[in-house]
Amino acid sequence: MLLCLGAASAFAAQQTQAYVRGSQQDIVAAHQGKPFIFALWSLDCTHCRDDLEILGNLQAKYPALRVVLLATDTPDREAELQSVVKQYGLQHAESWVFADSYTERLRHEVDPEWYGELPRTYFFAADGKAIALSGKIQYEATERWVKQHVGQRAIGR
Repeated sequence: MLLCLGAASAFAAQQTQAYVRGSQQDIVAAHQGKPFIFALWSLDCTHCRDDLEILGNLQAKYPALRVVLLATDTPDREAELQSVVKQYGLQHAESWVFADSYTERLRHEVDPEWYGELPRTYFFAADGKAIALSGKIQYEATERWVKQHVGQRAIGR
């Protein structure tokens, strides 16, 4: 019985959460005092997959790296979203999906200066300050940020 409950809890933790009004504040509050990368992506965005690959590789190399994913797709595509996230080794990352048909309001919730271009990545320092980047992230620059804000320890070093 306990084994079944544990498996159910592990599965629930991997499900995509509904991003609605107020979710941005919840995400930032949940990670308060801890650096994290907040990556916005979509199933239809080719360059987003490049970013997911980089983030998956970095999370594997730096297990303390916190990655929060926000898909700008719709909840009815959850199976596809989870499949892609798993493909890039990010199945343990916190994962969200837009869950309001009024996407402009959700984009404004994320950042009033963001107009929907993807990929979009926010690098949140422990003090809560964020750097926003539209377009593809670069592995070397992202790894430098991780080392500076998360730590130097990597698997196998």
